[in-house]
Amino acid sequence: MNEKTYRFHFYQNKKIYFGISIVLLVVGILASVIIGPHLDIQFAGGSMILYSVEGGQADASGVEAAVSESTGRNCEVAISQDITTGGEQVTGSFSGNQAMTPEEQAAVTSALQSAYPDLGFELLSSSSVEASMGARFFQKCLVCFVITAVFLLLYIALRFRKIGGLSAGVTAVIALMHDVLIAFCVFVVCGLDIDDVFIAVILTILGYSLNATIVVYDRVRENRRKLGPKVGYDEILNLSLNQTLGRTVLTSLCTFLSLVVVLIVALIFNIETVVSFALPMMAGVAAGCFSSQCIAPNLFCLWQIHKRNKLDAARRKA
Repeated sequence: MNEKTYRFHFYQNKKIYFGISIVLLVVGILASVIIGPHLDIQFAGGSMILYSVEGGQADASGVEAAVSESTGRNCEVAISQDITTGGEQVTGSFSGNQAMTPEEQAAVTSALQSAYPDLGFELLSSSSVEASMGARFFQKCLVCFVITAVFLLLYIALRFRKIGGLSAGVTAVIALMHDVLIAFCVFVVCGLDIDDVFIAVILTILGYSLNATIVVYDRVRENRRKLGPKVGYDEILNLSLNQTLGRTVLTSLCTFLSLVVVLIVALIFNIETVVSFALPMMAGVAAGCFSSQCIAPNLFCLWQIHKRNKLDAARRKA
């Protein structure tokens, strides 16, 4: 096979791609360790109280001071806009195992009305989660992720068994872990809460990135069948990746630009949950495009070449 037919030599540049991923992961993990993840009350336990605001705008610092003074507890306040009504919503979060009592709710409402006499505060909801319950929920999420990874490995191993299914499955899962870590680092560095939105982002990235990786493996299998076993895996890999490059980049670019629009709208209307989804998803889509095109296939090719070299060495000894 003439190498001039290749536009990009993916396998020959594998060390560059691996180096980029390692640097990004090391920097992201170190930053995450220094900053530390912020667990939402769904995982860490605590209470949450939600108010609607009518007649004007409230400031987060003033609301936080009024709520903390009335309850004697530390409170984190977030203000968002309700798209349906156009009004503001104030969310107060309290960490710890102590639930909000009706007396505390009444005290908070009274304090807010006193601090902002021109605004109308209406209690919409109040909820509490025990720390142990949040920890169990987080553990169950991790278990679900592990089970999902195992089933994905088995599925890929069976589907691509003719080209080395186990290696394809393991390298695909490694690429998924790469994308998940990138998204986690974005959550921590950007100060986003680790909550149910985080779980949604992770599951979405798993499906998106895996699909792109399977497309590459499918093309490798097809080219392997056409070119035969005499052609090296590095040549087949380069050909397959050049064939799938346009599809992978264009698909990822369209998804990325869509998320940019979603993020801009969410920032304009101050929709924090959507911002928490769109921002790490943008990083996940970019990481998934890179890992499915540059990380997983090259790891797979290294595995197959190492396997071929071992077989050839065994035959020479025999």
